[in-house]
Amino acid sequence: MTDKHSIDDSLAIMEKLRDPDTGCPWDLKQNFKSIVPHTIEEAYEVADCIEKGELSELKSELGDLLFQVVFYAQLAKEQGLFDFNDVVSTLNEKLVRRHPHVFAEKTTLTEAELSQQWQAIKAQERAQKAPTQQLSLWQDIPDVMPGLTKAKKIQQRVASLGFDWPSYQGALDKVAEEVGEVKEALAHDPYSEHSAEELGDLLFATVNVARHIKRDPEQLLRSANAKFMARFEKVAAYLSERGQCLETASLEEMDSAWEAIKKHPQ
Repeated sequence: MTDKHSIDDSLAIMEKLRDPDTGCPWDLKQNFKSIVPHTIEEAYEVADCIEKGELSELKSELGDLLFQVVFYAQLAKEQGLFDFNDVVSTLNEKLVRRHPHVFAEKTTLTEAELSQQWQAIKAQERAQKAPTQQLSLWQDIPDVMPGLTKAKKIQQRVASLGFDWPSYQGALDKVAEEVGEVKEALAHDPYSEHSAEELGDLLFATVNVARHIKRDPEQLLRSANAKFMARFEKVAAYLSERGQCLETASLEEMDSAWEAIKKHPQ
C-alpha cells in the first residue's frame, strides 16, 4: 500500500477494516459503546502529550484521536444515520453559528461579552433540541464527564445567569467556610455520609476558585499529581543514597526526606 495523505484515504481504510468478508475481526466486532473507552483514552493521551511538551509526538496522537471520529462515522454510515461528511458539515455550521462576531456582525467583543454571547447561543441551541420538553439547565452536560470538569461546567452555567461571586475572593472565603464544616463533620464521625458530603462541597468550592482565576481544575490536579509523583521518586532516591528503602523506612524517615527534598528540590 502506498503512503496515504487525505481524509478520503482514511475513510477508505476504515471501510476496509469493517468489510464483513475481508475486514479485521477486532474492528468488525466493535460498536458505538465499545469504542468509547478508547476515545477517552486517546483524548487523554493528546492532553498528556501537550502538557509534557512532547510536541513531536502530537501529530501521531492527534491521528489516533481522529481515527476515533472516523470509526464512529463508519458505524453510523453502516446504520444509515450519517457519514463523515455530515459530521464535518455539522461542525462547520456550528462554528459559524457560535461565532457571529467573526462571521456576521464583524465586531470586537470583550472577554465578558464573548462569554455572555456564548452562553446565550448555547441556551438557544438547547431550546431548539427539545422544543416540546421542559428544558433542563444541565441537559448538555454529560453525566460521565469527569467530576472536576463537570463542576466547572455547572458553575459556568449558573454564572451566566448571574449567580456567581464577583471575584475569586468570595469563592476563596467559601472554601474556608467549607473547610470549617469538614472539620466539624470529621470530628463528629469521620466515616459518616455527612462527612463525605462536606468533603464533596469542599471540592466543589475549590473548583470555583480555580474557575475564577481562569484555571482548569482537571489540569491543576494533573499537575499536582505529577508534582507529587516526581517529588516522591526523589524521596526514594534520597533514602536509597543513605542505605534505606521505602519498604523499610519509617514514616518519620520518609517525612524527613520529603522535607529535605522540598528545601532543595534540585
